Amino acid sequence: MVKKIGLVYDLPTDSHIEEMVKAIEKSISGKFEVLSIPFDDDFMQKIKNVDFVFNLSTKGGKDSRQLHVPAILDKMGIPYTGPSARVHALCIDKFLTKLVLKNHNIPTPDFFVVPVGEKLCMDYTLTFPLIVKPSREGSAKGLKKESVVYDLDSLQKMVHYVHGEFHQPALVEEFIDGIEITCGILGNGEDLEVLPLLEIDFSHLPEGVERFYSDRVKNRIDHYLRFHCPARLPHPMVEKIENGCRKIFRLLELQDYARIDIRVKDGEYYVLEVNSLPLLVPVYSDITKMAKAAGYTYEELIHKILTHSFKRWKI
Repeated sequence: MVKKIGLVYDLPTDSHIEEMVKAIEKSISGKFEVLSIPFDDDFMQKIKNVDFVFNLSTKGGKDSRQLHVPAILDKMGIPYTGPSARVHALCIDKFLTKLVLKNHNIPTPDFFVVPVGEKLCMDYTLTFPLIVKPSREGSAKGLKKESVVYDLDSLQKMVHYVHGEFHQPALVEEFIDGIEITCGILGNGEDLEVLPLLEIDFSHLPEGVERFYSDRVKNRIDHYLRFHCPARLPHPMVEKIENGCRKIFRLLELQDYARIDIRVKDGEYYVLEVNSLPLLVPVYSDITKMAKAAGYTYEELIHKILTHSFKRWKI
């Protein structure tokens, strides 16, 4: 029986991380003893004192992120929320994720990758405009207005930027100029709940600002954004996306909760990326907006995640 839960988070913190940790602690402290534990040099000693971990760690080593805490917990035999290190390693790499999706006939923009140290080959058949991304970043890092390119010269410059700034392969994919949608899912196995789809509306951004989730749009001028939940999509498209996202959740072996980012254009949806451990910042995080539209308070959302995780671990 779970009595003591550790909330594991990353250092250094920012205002969003601090707010999230405090909100989750408040949500579950009535039923459990809660210890907030940073992922630092003393982590392995401190974590021995808990029965279960609510894992909030999305950072980690130099070349990889998000997989270190679950890997350590697996080694120590401590159960935790969210998927395993293996699943995080797949989902954090957009290129590998897209390979799996494409192999299973799940719509995703056509793409190729340019490894660090290699030059751009000119025998690719993608159609401009294209978008160039770091292949292993999240939270829109490395995405800016110039990331969408319309000619070969601009494409070469952005590949060079990604290589130099992030020391990662550059993912190049066809830019889908459509409706931005994100899908939140709770549960496991056959017991999945798709939350109301969230539409991100860029129409109120200042003139000249990019109409996609760039770093500045998502993290600096997000007050211009509008959100529609449920998304303003016809019912057949909603069903199509929901069914596709259930398939993705099971295919990638996601667990407890996840978020899948999508664009919709001309009657088709295209999966952009899969977030295997989305943030749970009250009001700010997309999955909390979707949960609210489903009728859940923030506290109810956190307890649903725990309940699904306990059931999976047979606790």
